[in-house]
Amino acid sequence: MTEAPVIQLRKLAKTYQTGEVEVKALREVTLEIQRGDFVAVMGASGSGKSTLMNTLGCLDPSSSGEYFLDGTAVAGLDRKQLATLRNRKIGFVFQSFNLLARTTAIENVELPMLYTLPVISRRERRERACVALEKVGLSNRREHHPSQLSGGQQQRVAIARALVNRPELILADEPTGNLDSRTSIEIMGLFQELNAAGITLVMVTHELDIAAYCKRIIFMRDGLIIRDTRNTHQHSASQELITLNLDDSVKPT
Repeated sequence: MTEAPVIQLRKLAKTYQTGEVEVKALREVTLEIQRGDFVAVMGASGSGKSTLMNTLGCLDPSSSGEYFLDGTAVAGLDRKQLATLRNRKIGFVFQSFNLLARTTAIENVELPMLYTLPVISRRERRERACVALEKVGLSNRREHHPSQLSGGQQQRVAIARALVNRPELILADEPTGNLDSRTSIEIMGLFQELNAAGITLVMVTHELDIAAYCKRIIFMRDGLIIRDTRNTHQHSASQELITLNLDDSVKPT
């Protein structure tokens, strides 16, 4: 039996009413994303990519069409059921990190588990948060507050938080938008490692050089998918970091 896609959309549409004007943000989008894929979603402002991500994240219901998340039909679920599905199946990573300033890294990572049913014990929450921080290379920064961390380290904490409930899918919205070039490559390298471990990732980006690290690139315009291509020349972040380090080592001091 063929495994069901993690994401399956069938003629999904989303229409907003702005005064007397109807805005068709999504126009009967049909899309499948298989388990283990790594997809970049690109498009100009108003193309529908943010609406698509909000729909995939079960944050905004569609106007019509069907959405199956890991085989579960999303339409018709009530608010509580949507929250449970979202918490179990999806991890979110945002451009602005969204960390609590007065809370340590490990406490920030623990937050999603506070809303998980059945209840996770305090000891298990701490253990799982430690494992998640170790995966992103921050086990030695777990007691630091966000103000004591660099932008790249803060994004790693956000990724650990997205991982802690062991999701099937990570949705990332411009995750490198606030980072410098080297740190962006490091974050894409971490995403590639997570993807190699079997996690499905969908990422919105406006940067072609960042999309180049993904396996598949989807372009949107006017609420439609206008191009959906496999990236036959996927960049290796780890190799590029090695090259950057070698270049730095030969620079005159």
